[in-house]
Amino acid sequence: MYEPTVYRKNHNLYRPFADFEDLDKLFFGERRPMAPMFRTDIRDNGDNYLLEADLPGFKKEDIKLDLDGDYLTISAQRSSESEDKDEKSKYVRKERFFGSFTRSFDVSGINTDAITAKFEDGVLKLTMPKAEPDKPAVKRLSID
Repeated sequence: MYEPTVYRKNHNLYRPFADFEDLDKLFFGERRPMAPMFRTDIRDNGDNYLLEADLPGFKKEDIKLDLDGDYLTISAQRSSESEDKDEKSKYVRKERFFGSFTRSFDVSGINTDAITAKFEDGVLKLTMPKAEPDKPAVKRLSID
């Protein structure tokens, strides 16, 4: 019995095994390069925002928080440590990413002096209190 097949516009009759060349893509899906980014959730808790950033495998010392004007930058860097025993070990494949991740956030409506940070179980939690809105000053006008 025949099964439905995907029509390919540029199917080449001179390459009868062309489908096997893309077998890994069909089985594992399209491979896209990893973006140097980490996932974040931002929750509005009324009087503050809670930012949770997933940074599994990082240590607290590897994470930096920088405030520059109205921008908060979270960066994390993991460096590679190579040893001679890796060459002698029997690894078939090692999938560890060594590099840096960076994200910036606009914190213009935040009281940046009161931001608190906590790192636990691979999750960075920033509590960012909202800035009080500027109330217009009440002035009494004199009558001439």
